[in-house]
Amino acid sequence: MAILIRKIEKKDNEAIAKLIRAVFVEFKIDKPGTVYTDPTTDSLFELFEKDQSVFWLAEKDGELLGSCGIYPTDGLPAGCVELVKFYVSALARGEGVGKALLEKSITSAQHFGYNDMYLESFPELSTAVSIYKKAGFKLLSAPLGNSGHFACNLWMLLVL
Repeated sequence: MAILIRKIEKKDNEAIAKLIRAVFVEFKIDKPGTVYTDPTTDSLFELFEKDQSVFWLAEKDGELLGSCGIYPTDGLPAGCVELVKFYVSALARGEGVGKALLEKSITSAQHFGYNDMYLESFPELSTAVSIYKKAGFKLLSAPLGNSGHFACNLWMLLVL
């Protein structure tokens, strides 16, 4: 069966939170000031009910493989959206799942009329950072907006 990219459903909350936190543990970035300790990680369906946001999941044979979305984070410049919750299960890496999720999120941002896409990450997530650079994201010297994820120490911006 092919990989399915679909919007999050309420029934996905627990499984996607578990997948996201597993990635944080795997890369030893499971610390305060990240998505790992953010209480919204347990209720992503509800978080993404916000206008001008969308959260995509990758699934194969009913198993969640990854996630990626866009969210109008408070404090971002006008016309800018944040790329959020971009994680791929260790079992699905190298299969094009991340690329498909990122492309779907970029297309969604353009559909909503955003001009720029911002993200926060960690150098430890080097494969993801490489994907961001290939997609045209440029490094920033400081964070934008008020995500609350103060532990992140890598910031990037893509002009759409």
